[in-house]
Amino acid sequence: MLTTPRTPTTLELTRRRRDLTPDAVAVSGPGGELTHRELHERVDALAAVLRERGVGPEVPVGICMERTVGMVVAVLAVWAAGGAYVPLDPAFPADRLRLMREDAGAGLVLTQDGVDARLPGGTPRTLVLAPDGTVPGARPAADGPPAQDGPTGDLAYLIYTSGSTGRPKGVAVPHGAVANLIGSFASLLELTPADRWLAVTTLSFDISVLELLLPLTCGARLVVAPADRAADGPALRALAAEERITVMQATPATWRILLEAGGVPETVRTRLCGGEALPRDLADALGSGGARLWNVYGPTETTVWSTAGPVPPAPAPVDLGGPIADTALYLLDAGGDPVPEGEVGELHIGGAGVARGYHGLPALTAGRFLPDPFSGRPGARMYATGDLARIGAAGRLEYLGRADQQVKIRGFRIELGEIETALRAAGEVRQAAVAVREGPDGLPRLVAYVVPAGGPGGPGDPGGPGGSGRQDASDSSDAPGDPGGPGDADGRDGAEGAGGLWPVLRARLRAGLPEYMVPAHLVVLDRLPLTPNGKLDRAALPHPDWTRVAGAPYRAPSTPEEKELAAMWTEVLGLAEPVGVDDDFFELGGHSLTAAQIIARVRTMFGVAVPIVALFENPTVAGLARELDRAGDGADDGPDLMDMAALREQLDGLSAEELAALFDELAPDA
Repeated sequence: MLTTPRTPTTLELTRRRRDLTPDAVAVSGPGGELTHRELHERVDALAAVLRERGVGPEVPVGICMERTVGMVVAVLAVWAAGGAYVPLDPAFPADRLRLMREDAGAGLVLTQDGVDARLPGGTPRTLVLAPDGTVPGARPAADGPPAQDGPTGDLAYLIYTSGSTGRPKGVAVPHGAVANLIGSFASLLELTPADRWLAVTTLSFDISVLELLLPLTCGARLVVAPADRAADGPALRALAAEERITVMQATPATWRILLEAGGVPETVRTRLCGGEALPRDLADALGSGGARLWNVYGPTETTVWSTAGPVPPAPAPVDLGGPIADTALYLLDAGGDPVPEGEVGELHIGGAGVARGYHGLPALTAGRFLPDPFSGRPGARMYATGDLARIGAAGRLEYLGRADQQVKIRGFRIELGEIETALRAAGEVRQAAVAVREGPDGLPRLVAYVVPAGGPGGPGDPGGPGGSGRQDASDSSDAPGDPGGPGDADGRDGAEGAGGLWPVLRARLRAGLPEYMVPAHLVVLDRLPLTPNGKLDRAALPHPDWTRVAGAPYRAPSTPEEKELAAMWTEVLGLAEPVGVDDDFFELGGHSLTAAQIIARVRTMFGVAVPIVALFENPTVAGLARELDRAGDGADDGPDLMDMAALREQLDGLSAEELAALFDELAPDA
């Protein structure tokens, strides 16, 4: 009889490594060091206890432990008992831990002394482990072979991500998906027993799956970094040097922490960067000296990483690489059809890494985990990532940002990621983010947040920026969604900081982006706020201070025309401070729509039909007042006084909404 060989689970692969090199050190860190033999003795002993307590296939078990050797034992023991682990980060608020445990249905939580006190009230059962993974008072595991691995379709872990409703949602990942990830990276990285992998990621962040398990399957030593050293640049660098680390995986923020602490130790020759877009400057720094730098990408819903590739040297763009084994990538339009090469589409991922779905959320699962019509395999599914990408000129996949970062303001579709990329390309900027914020008039505006190159702070502070580390500046010439508002620099003297940096950045942006994509406002920060997983926390980006104005020294209006124009600008732009005659209309937040409104009001108030281009060419109160004087008493002759070619050029740049607003202003009773 012919049978199909059973695909081994990751646990089985670690057992095979134990059989090959039983006395080699498998893992070290807080709690000591364990050989492969000792590791599995503890795993089997704990698994026996778990089975006695009812753990079996599909049974979720919480793990709320600090980063120790015992945490690794706990993960493998849950699998050896047939269960699925649920990471519960000790740093999370008690209410969030309670929501996650209750939603998962985890009736048992593995924890440690000191950590158990942080668990929320109502946790039904706990099992306290020693830092080395032993269970105080438990008897050794009975001799004999361990329980046979279950099917690869069984649940391996249930990991929680933030939900749009404010409640975390659990992603259910089967063993087969984990095994595919581990097997793929074993082939890509070609690790050997001479390698040492430093694990720096919290268990609640899914990229920990690769760094905790891959070394145990290929014979490399796993070194667990304690939480306090993983978040401290100098301490992390010292640990990597002391342990002679050769492999490390981290987010861009963590890599920057190391670089700013003196650089990545030379022994770390294999470097994986993922979790967020990898900026070119960081890629250049990490790939220097002959190090192997891999850019990795993937959502939690497709099991950690779905693509990987070595980063090419500059000036080539940093792309996503190619799919890992048994993974399919599709760029689809809104109708679910493939987009032409070079066009932007939403990335959908199919193959062995696709998770089951969201635990207990069938409707949400059905909306994101879709039938895969391209695979040819019955029942195949693909995950709609919400990420936008395209095939670039070199034929490689380029990441362009989140689909939910695609905003539409004043009729224009805008990708925030494209603006962020342009900001990061400036030599004056180390990090950048762009968000949409409501202005004082209630309309949306684009705001750029930057950490200047050579600034005092650095990334990696989840607490976010402090008030003392912030300066603001305003702009906007035609920036979308910015119907006006004062600037926000440190006064009107053009001092260094936000006020000095913004004109430089604005000029760079205008050189490469349409005017409607140039942000209206700049906020300079010491550091960008991060989530506990080291990703940008957009919700924590501070609201701009709209009340401060950047520009020339204030000079009050003196003539009746100047006073009327200044009052008009204040009203149309929604300013909180008076307008000076030398203030630039576009520096204050004006754009083509508000410029059209000003010109319409000028005609009504002064009886002068100046062309809209006059405001673009003379964007100050004083300059526009001079244009009114030139028009003279006969200016109300209408269109023959206007530069029609210039007007046509300006009108061609208006959206349908802008044109409608302009016509309403010109002929409100029509």
